[in-house]
Amino acid sequence: MLGPLEVVDGGRTLTPTPAKHRVVLAALILEPGRVVPVEELVAAVWGAKPPRSAEPVLRVYVSALRKLLGAGLISTVPGGYRAEVPPEHVDAGLFRLTVEAARRARAAGSLAEAADRLRQALALWRGEALAGIASDELRRRYAPHLEESRLAALEERIDLDLALGRHPDLPGELRRLIAAHPLREKPRAQLMYALNAAGRRSEALEVYAQARRTLVEELGVEPGPLLRAAHQAVLSGEATPPGLMPPPAAARPAVPPAETPPDLADFTGRERALAWIRAQGPGVLVLHGAAGVGKTALAVRAANALAADYPDGRLYAVLRNADGGPRDTAAVVAGFLRSLGCPDPAIPPALEDRVRLYRSLVAGRRLLLVLDDAPDEAQVRPLLPASPGCLTLVTSRSPLAGLESARAFELRVLPPDEALTLLARVAGEDRVRAEPEAAKAVVALCGRLPLAVRIAGARLARRPAWTLDHLVRRLIDERHRLDELTAGDLAVRSSLLVGYRDLAPAEALLFRRLGLLSAPSFAAWVAGPLAGVDDAAGERLVERLVDAGLLQPVGLDEAGQERYRLHDLTRLFARELDEERRLPAAFAERVLALARTARSRLVPAGPGSGDTVLRTAEDPLVAGTREIKDSGDWLAAEHAFLADAVADLARYGRPEWTWRLAFYLADFFEARGHLADWTRTHELGLAAARAAGSARGRVLLLRGLAAAHRLRGRSAEAERALAECLDLVRELGDPGEEARVMLGYGLLRLGRGRTDEAEVFLSSALAAFEAGGDRRGVADALRGLGVTRTRGGDAGAAVPLLERSVAVCRDLGDRRGEAVALCDLAEANLTAGAVPRAAECAERATGIGRRLGDPPLTARGLLASARVALREGRTQAAASAAREAEALFSGYGDRAGRAEALLHGGQALMDAEDPDGALRAATAAEALYGELEDAPGLARALRLAAEAYLLLGRRAEAEEYLRRHREITAGAAQAESGRSAPRAQPAPGE
Repeated sequence: MLGPLEVVDGGRTLTPTPAKHRVVLAALILEPGRVVPVEELVAAVWGAKPPRSAEPVLRVYVSALRKLLGAGLISTVPGGYRAEVPPEHVDAGLFRLTVEAARRARAAGSLAEAADRLRQALALWRGEALAGIASDELRRRYAPHLEESRLAALEERIDLDLALGRHPDLPGELRRLIAAHPLREKPRAQLMYALNAAGRRSEALEVYAQARRTLVEELGVEPGPLLRAAHQAVLSGEATPPGLMPPPAAARPAVPPAETPPDLADFTGRERALAWIRAQGPGVLVLHGAAGVGKTALAVRAANALAADYPDGRLYAVLRNADGGPRDTAAVVAGFLRSLGCPDPAIPPALEDRVRLYRSLVAGRRLLLVLDDAPDEAQVRPLLPASPGCLTLVTSRSPLAGLESARAFELRVLPPDEALTLLARVAGEDRVRAEPEAAKAVVALCGRLPLAVRIAGARLARRPAWTLDHLVRRLIDERHRLDELTAGDLAVRSSLLVGYRDLAPAEALLFRRLGLLSAPSFAAWVAGPLAGVDDAAGERLVERLVDAGLLQPVGLDEAGQERYRLHDLTRLFARELDEERRLPAAFAERVLALARTARSRLVPAGPGSGDTVLRTAEDPLVAGTREIKDSGDWLAAEHAFLADAVADLARYGRPEWTWRLAFYLADFFEARGHLADWTRTHELGLAAARAAGSARGRVLLLRGLAAAHRLRGRSAEAERALAECLDLVRELGDPGEEARVMLGYGLLRLGRGRTDEAEVFLSSALAAFEAGGDRRGVADALRGLGVTRTRGGDAGAAVPLLERSVAVCRDLGDRRGEAVALCDLAEANLTAGAVPRAAECAERATGIGRRLGDPPLTARGLLASARVALREGRTQAAASAAREAEALFSGYGDRAGRAEALLHGGQALMDAEDPDGALRAATAAEALYGELEDAPGLARALRLAAEAYLLLGRRAEAEEYLRRHREITAGAAQAESGRSAPRAQPAPGE
């Protein structure tokens, strides 16, 4: 590795030829014996953007290496691979071992032996480290450290040669070293001594003058302590400039230091993290995560557990002061020097000299260090030992991504079972066992944050009269929850305050305003308008909050955006810091603009307009600094955020934006089956429209709310919303909106099986749309009439109506509307007996969905194809189409569509005489319809399950399902007959 990669076995050269094979081998043998995770190997070979096939291709590379080098060289272990090679069989490992032996000889006073061993080590280098390895990742992680180790060994060897009186042989070598590394001060100081010892004093002084000019011109700094001391030594005629030879090794303490705090008696869980630490071996490991997540407890537990592996002791330092500011690094190094046996008079005053002495004393030792609560990389670097046998555990709220060669592990909140265990260990097993539900509520209100759970348990332990339910009632009030999570010197608020104090003003402003958002996660595009900066600056602020441990990245979403989250307690902390409690208008406008743009691409032709906006690759949705190619993917990724944003805008005084955002989301919620979100946002939007005094907003939200209720089977609520909407549009004198209310009444009657009344309402709506030139309305009314005729037993009359709807949508450029109408046309043709025509319509609908990259459309077309295949007796084709439809519906969260696909697939399995499969599908559909409160769908699922039970010979279960089927059917009929139905055609002006 110390030069171009070579693999030699005796006299044979076995170096892999393909470049990527060499990268894989290099990644494994740079740290032989360590498990290298698959993701590290993928990053080494392909960088930050690996192909989708990276992991299987990596397996092929490893297989090829095994064939070339022998099967035993690389072993497969859970999560990665390991090179089964002794360190001395790799030149980089042999170099390290030889340098360690040299340092031991030097410490024992054998200077000549030490110099010879260093020459042997340096002779292993054949060029630049990792030469010819085509991996920026490996070169970034390993090459600087290897090169620094080489230079350090070379400078040590020259020190020893100087001490042994070999100065006449050194000036030429030192001048070449200075030419290669003109900013390193030590070779210049060594050259000054070598020249001075040879009687060339004036040349030595010229070396200093040249060094000073170079440092001032290149870096704008004066020479450091080492060069100044050498200069003074030459001027004063001293034989040895101080600082060239490492100081004599301090006497090792009689007892190795053991400074890590004791383990917490109630430490809980973290087995995966502990296993990861054990598997890494010596090196630098960063344990990062939010405040209070248990980083210190984990590091201490790991350090104490691994004590036997590091016999030279354990050092511990907290890198923040009591006020949260960074500790003085020089003071930390001084403390380490004392722990290593260095007396106070021998500790140099300057940080640079202290670090040099510290690393010399650590050389050759196997130490374990815990650097706790590190603010940044700069504070950690001087504290890292150079000895490869040491393990350094760094805890930080930041991942410290700039720390070279470090490996990182993100610590998150405890799993629910471990959080409960921790609460029980602190508060008492019996108390938790006595109130299991309250215990679950306590850990949930603590957000499963270990610090918060520990505090809650400590409060209970100190107050034996409290019940867990009493603590739940105290914690449930968000305004006082952080006050409750305080016990002695433990407090969630003060832990969070440490990170907040380090923020710049813009970062602090963004953090406070993020606390006003209630969504579980968000993308970086929200940051700019919240903080009042441009999008690029907003994304940088987000990364700074991640580094401060106040935000946690949670991965990429469907649209390729990185998402972030605030822990629930962190959100409460941020919210209480925000005195204004009002979301900026810029944020409201950005959310509204994005939702409006996404809707215009999802629904090209809106009501009352023949215009269309086609979705094209040249006209993407722009969210922050990202271009989103598919608005459907973006809405799928953001739907929970946008639904919560409606509530946030309502809560923080933005009523106009509230109702508009709710309206823009309706089409997406309908298409993806998010009926609960549709209802919730429209109820909030309606209240906001009333508060804003917007009659237009009330009309739109009432109409949308009626549609949501209708699709959820809530006919009475839909009826009330339509009635209120009708009164309002007649008061406003808006015939176009009145026609859409008529459409809503017609669809409601259709859903309740009252096809005669539906016909009257839909015909009225169609006439009004045609009179007003609302072509989208015409398409919707024609489709509703077509479905009404199909269900009313006149499928022959339905077909031309639906064909007209398809034609209007096509003319509008509304491919989505065209595909939906084609699905209904397939059903009409199927009912009319025109099975080939039905199959053609279903196939066209599916094709449109696939071409648009629209999973909901594709799924609906597949359902239509499944119906046709069932009619034709093609059970295998029906089951296949239903399975694909179910997967699509499931992928974007449409529970209603998934339930329908399960029923179709279940029926196909019944027809194929597979009652077990049919029963599984029917019971899965039953659960979904139950969640959706869809009585008709639930009745169909129960009926199919009963039929499957009968075929399986399980009569008791069949009868129970048939009884439930009859109850639901009778209940629905009774509820329907008890409703007072308005006249099918409300009289104008009524």
